Amino acid sequence: MNTETNHSSDVFTLAADNNPVALAATVVPDEQRLRFWPQYFGAIPQWILLEPRIFAWLDRLCVDYRGGIWQFYTLSNGGAFMAPEDGEKWALFNQMNGNGAELSAQAAGIAACLMAYSHHACRTECDAMTEHYYRLRDYALTHAECRAIMAIID
Repeated sequence: MNTETNHSSDVFTLAADNNPVALAATVVPDEQRLRFWPQYFGAIPQWILLEPRIFAWLDRLCVDYRGGIWQFYTLSNGGAFMAPEDGEKWALFNQMNGNGAELSAQAAGIAACLMAYSHHACRTECDAMTEHYYRLRDYALTHAECRAIMAIID
């Protein structure tokens, strides 16, 4: 069981008044994982399909992906995402745009989630899913690996 309940990484974005506002990603504690999907995505049609589709996106983008344990994250702007556990770099390649990059586990998860969220928003035409995409994209735009993430999802 994961005994650490608050891993955060702060990144900054600009508020409407051009002042920096921190966006933080926090790991969801093990005891709250069961509530993650219904809490953040429960109002979205077919939300139950999101997790396996995120796995499928990473599988499509990374020839070395073989499954594993993923961490769930919440964002201080109301967003949420998942990423493989830390520890190794992931070589991703998007055959649809010809772009490749080496990413940390968190950045690889962000890229896979953004792809899944975008497609799910188009498929369901659900405004709430579109909002999840933009909340995660706002975090990705300020992430240390922003360029690589954007190259993969472009």
